[in-house]
Amino acid sequence: MQTLICGSLAFDTIMVFQDHFKNHILPEKIHMLSVAFLVPELRREWGGTAGNIAYNLKMLGGDPMIMATVGSDFGPYRARLATLGIAQDCIREIADAYTAQAFITTDLADNQITAFHPGAMSFSHHNHVADAPAARFGVIAPDGREGMLQHALEFAQAGIPYLFDPGQGLPMLTGPEILSFLEGARFFAVNDYEATLLEEKTGMTLAALANRVEAAIVTRGGEGSTILTGGHTVHIPAVPAAAIVDPTGCGDAYRGGLLYGLAQGWDWTKCGQLASLMGSIKIAHRGGQNHVLTRDEIDQRFHQAFGQRLA
Repeated sequence: MQTLICGSLAFDTIMVFQDHFKNHILPEKIHMLSVAFLVPELRREWGGTAGNIAYNLKMLGGDPMIMATVGSDFGPYRARLATLGIAQDCIREIADAYTAQAFITTDLADNQITAFHPGAMSFSHHNHVADAPAARFGVIAPDGREGMLQHALEFAQAGIPYLFDPGQGLPMLTGPEILSFLEGARFFAVNDYEATLLEEKTGMTLAALANRVEAAIVTRGGEGSTILTGGHTVHIPAVPAAAIVDPTGCGDAYRGGLLYGLAQGWDWTKCGQLASLMGSIKIAHRGGQNHVLTRDEIDQRFHQAFGQRLA
């Protein structure tokens, strides 16, 4: 089953400041802030929610199709996707724009200062769901605001079920807009902070919002995740990680596992368990797409964690 993932493709430039921000920011001078941080450690990672989700789904043997807008600097990422065998038919290049980019500076306490340039992502409404006729399931992940709204409408018109995954795009949506997404969505997925934001923006409880869809998925970091469906709550434990290295992209890895399970017709417990495992695998590696495992290796880890096989 081909899954059309509407969302961002981005370059993440990550810099590490070998000290603590608090030692260099004077509270009484915050109104006239002018600071510079020496960052001897720098790396550039492949990122974007659509790219990360597709990476994990492909690793499991799924069939992802990315729908995104990118800039004239996208060449290296395009070559990577070709190597991975991820379809690029719905990736549109905007000639006079840069690909979306995040510039993240992290200190020794894992505090982060991030600047995000949306670039070509702002033109996501130039893409249309009809351009992916083989799609049987959809994902609306953080993207250009107009594009997110448009793609939700197009999924609904085409009768294609979709997962609403607002993530970092949630603050730019109003309460009525969120409810409009849920009208067409089959599922939605958020982390625990985003769940609270959903409640505040809509004026509805999480349970009430979950009743508008078949299932609501809430990830809670080291506390695992919960899936609200049919008036019941399924509790999914976190899988202990080999190491806690970098949380970037863990939520996307979780969604990759979830989408694979849904495509296989699994029950919610098994879907959530695979999703949890994928997040655990990812967190032991830097960046959103540097964990490399075969399907058999993932199957073995799943068996170790939950006593059953993926097949």
